[in-house]
Amino acid sequence: MGTGIEAINAYVGRACVDVESLFRARGLDLARFGNLMMHQKSVNLPCEDAVTNAVNAARPLLDALTSAERDRIELLVVGTESGLDLGKPISTYIHHHLGLNPRCRSFEVKHACYGGTAALRTAAGIVGSDPMPGVKALVIATDAPSAASRGTYWEPSEGAGAAAMLIGDRPGILELDPGAAGYHTYEVMDTARPRPDLDVVDSDLSLLSYLTCLEQSFGAYLDRVAGADLRESFAHLVLHVPFAGMVKGAHRMLVRKYLGMSPRDAEADFERRVGSSLGYGSRVGNLFSASLYLALCSLIDSRPAEGPQRIGLFSYGSGCASEFFSGVVGGGARADLARFGIGRAVAERSELDTAEYDRLGELSGDRAFGVQERVFDPASYGAVYRERFEGAGLLVLDRIENFHRRYRWS
Repeated sequence: MGTGIEAINAYVGRACVDVESLFRARGLDLARFGNLMMHQKSVNLPCEDAVTNAVNAARPLLDALTSAERDRIELLVVGTESGLDLGKPISTYIHHHLGLNPRCRSFEVKHACYGGTAALRTAAGIVGSDPMPGVKALVIATDAPSAASRGTYWEPSEGAGAAAMLIGDRPGILELDPGAAGYHTYEVMDTARPRPDLDVVDSDLSLLSYLTCLEQSFGAYLDRVAGADLRESFAHLVLHVPFAGMVKGAHRMLVRKYLGMSPRDAEADFERRVGSSLGYGSRVGNLFSASLYLALCSLIDSRPAEGPQRIGLFSYGSGCASEFFSGVVGGGARADLARFGIGRAVAERSELDTAEYDRLGELSGDRAFGVQERVFDPASYGAVYRERFEGAGLLVLDRIENFHRRYRWS
């Protein structure tokens, strides 16, 4: 076999809020609510950050390995737009709390929501070129949103969590097609975060940039992959999910341009090849660098048990970078993923009312980039900590001492 994803898991948070209730509480135009195609979004407690999300996603993967297999992990790459230091990468904290072999490369990469794919591609290239058989990499895409989007139309779509992937030469989840990728990038100020407490977002420009990149990167894929066809080459399509409604519009644009589909045929194709990838995203929200990989999990968990299938994937990151690539989902992928119980974790989250959501949001600055000293008191987070964290063996942020973050297991 080639190189790709041997195992994957997602951490989807332990609390959530109803998106329609949030829309109403913020006084947003309900005429726009239907376009989101969302029901809930995950919420981090103030004692959670990009590090805890990453570790809580990756730990079940490592627990399923033998000690010898764990020691074959020689690379840790973390994709995030929620970094906590301008120099020190969050991968060092993650490496430590996962107990990985010290003979390991470790670094962080950033390009908005494309960061997870940048990490995956980097890891696959290094593992694939390593002459030693059985070498593995751990790739984690992780983010924790700030409160900067409060009151905007972006707030209801922003989730919290991470996706962790084990990369190696036994890719039963997704074997990457060698060389089968198209790219498109250009300078655009669609979204940016110049300060931890400020998001600069041009919503219309961002949506147009996403569509442009999908069209252009898929065109580049066709130029590189002889005989590729949008209708026949891919059993399913998995696209970056800022919100589920955006994916539906992007799919409609793509099949109209490349296949000339009527609206009716486009709707049927969407339901057949795309809709199942949006189940988790419509209840968890945009996981930024992990969004595409949560969608992959959703597709695999809902896919009937069947043989290998080729899928097309599209990754987009504001600013911007994009990639359309492909790979083969293994016949046993659903069974492999089911052991981690992502659907059960989504269903078991504690639902917050908007008042509790706002109260926790006001405390989220405690974990922000640049905080020098802070102690995190679980008692202030209400019943959700007692019900969903206490005794659950999850990593949480305990305190910050002179900028150094200290974590503990719940």
